[in-house]
Amino acid sequence: MTTETLSTRSAAVEVHDVHKSFGTHRVLNGIELTVRPGEVTVILGPSGSGKSTLLRVINHLEKPERGYVSVNGEPIGVRRHGDHLKELSERTILAQRSRIGFVFQNFNLFPHLTVLDNVTAAPVATGALSRPEAEELARDLLGRVGLADRARAYPRQLSGGQQQRVAIARALALRPGVILFDEPTSALDPELVGEVLAVIKDLARDGTTLVIVTHEIGFAREVADQVVFMDAGRIVEQGPPAQVLDHPRHERTRDFLSKVL
Repeated sequence: MTTETLSTRSAAVEVHDVHKSFGTHRVLNGIELTVRPGEVTVILGPSGSGKSTLLRVINHLEKPERGYVSVNGEPIGVRRHGDHLKELSERTILAQRSRIGFVFQNFNLFPHLTVLDNVTAAPVATGALSRPEAEELARDLLGRVGLADRARAYPRQLSGGQQQRVAIARALALRPGVILFDEPTSALDPELVGEVLAVIKDLARDGTTLVIVTHEIGFAREVADQVVFMDAGRIVEQGPPAQVLDHPRHERTRDFLSKVL
């Protein structure tokens, strides 16, 4: 990959010709994707299609074998070195990741920390905020996700939906330029899904740049600016929800939707 191929287009996220394999299994095969600032992109597809791996490549939790990802114009995990791209130090990559929020399907909260401490941990550890500043921000964010009264609780004292809302507040605490959601409702009981989707809808209305892997088709129809359908490591179809969900052009998309709608 030469630096001449790096895009200069305005994009919050740009994925260019990304390939990724695990052993002999090709998981991503030439992914091209652009997410504009303030845009909500929802990624759909069957299990094993590469959706979650794509999210992990975006913040360099997985290193692509070919291609690159840039966030707000900055290549993630690599830097220009002559005509090529060279892997950055882990410390630098961690600093880049702090500007990319990630909400996992299984919450990943620190069980030994209170809700408040879970939210303040990253901004204090990175030096982004002092402890008092981080606590003030955390309380504001917990209020935003409807958990102002649970600041002193521990994760084990919360429902799954509440834990996921804490995870969203934690992702917001570093004021990221983009937030990635990896099936944020898949580990929840059905009656708890709505409370998490409501928080994500609020973020979308506020103009936060979101990339969301989900199986919630109705949610995708409601909040997405673009819907991306993946299968076998490729983007099969993408476009506005009305086009992809209501009038899909590709037979594989139609087949998938016929089974989930």
